[in-house]
Amino acid sequence: MSQAIARLPRPRALLRYLWSLIAVPLVSFFLALLVGAIVIILSSTLVLKNPFDPTLPLTAYQALAQGAFGSFNSVVTTLVITTPLLLAGLGVGIGFRAGLFNIGAQGQFLMGAVGAVAVAANMQSSPPAIAIPAALAGGALAGAAWGFVPGLLKATSGAHEVVTTIMMNYIALASLAWIVKGPLKEMGSNPPTTPDVGAAALPILIGSTGHLGILLAFAAVPIAWFLLFRTTRGFEIRAVGANPDAARYAGVNPRLMIVLTMSIAGMLAGLAGACTILGISHRMNTTFQTKVGFDSITVALLGRSNPIGIMFAALLFGAMRAGAPPMQINAGIPVELVDFIQALILLFLIANAVLRRLLRLRGVAGAEQTGFQTITRSYGRETLT
Repeated sequence: MSQAIARLPRPRALLRYLWSLIAVPLVSFFLALLVGAIVIILSSTLVLKNPFDPTLPLTAYQALAQGAFGSFNSVVTTLVITTPLLLAGLGVGIGFRAGLFNIGAQGQFLMGAVGAVAVAANMQSSPPAIAIPAALAGGALAGAAWGFVPGLLKATSGAHEVVTTIMMNYIALASLAWIVKGPLKEMGSNPPTTPDVGAAALPILIGSTGHLGILLAFAAVPIAWFLLFRTTRGFEIRAVGANPDAARYAGVNPRLMIVLTMSIAGMLAGLAGACTILGISHRMNTTFQTKVGFDSITVALLGRSNPIGIMFAALLFGAMRAGAPPMQINAGIPVELVDFIQALILLFLIANAVLRRLLRLRGVAGAEQTGFQTITRSYGRETLT
């Protein structure tokens, strides 16, 4: 915290510091809603030739909120959609803390789902008490392995993790198609699908779809927070992200931390994939693709790489995803508007420096900006991303 804040009265200093943390994400969200409202009005008037209606955005956003939180089932749906976003977002956020821009959450998510299905397919006769933990562990390990490879390449050769994780995403997509059509294909299935996960299916705890993965995801938040801010290993991860040379001088092994961080990030994204396939889909086909991995990057940015912030960001994105279909039905606004708003949020987050200047936050330079100015290093070279 800056000296300027330290000189303020204690309650005022705390409020100023908290505002410095949430100001940019909050303003980014409301700016995205404002631009989205303008687009709704213009598209309705100019494209659909409807009468000018300035209240249409309010109708759309009301339908969106109603679809996300308007009933018990809506809340459960929001939590189900939030679950993989939260787990994968935590992984990306931990990577940001180490100065690593992990673009591979999508591939790690997919391989986590593949790992869970592979274990479940071979444990059809096992009791759920054994099959469920084994399948979850299989997904987590598969995701960790997918994160370990780019981490190892970064640590040993300086290969940029953005490039290697993107390539690993493509390999994951191709591997998924081959596995579904080959080793794990259910006999006689057309189009090709994997067998039902059977005993490894996550139990339903609330409503008709609220599975065990919801508890796992929210339990991961305090664990991730404790790891980052209350353990020696977490301090080492953050030290490497702040300055790897200084961390090395202090006795930290930056190469080890890079490999460890990428493996943890992959494990969390893999667990997200496992929860999705074991809790919702139960089967996998060649079109098993979601945008969870890519959305988790925005979630981590919006949450400022803090597990608590990531939790609220994941809930926000989960609510928008859950409310999009009712918005289209009740207000006639395409579900693609949610993608547009999420893209705008990311755009405004990237414009962090401009927003901070407009909000006069220059005096709180001590506030963390991790995730907005992620510095990825290839030993001897720095790239501001």
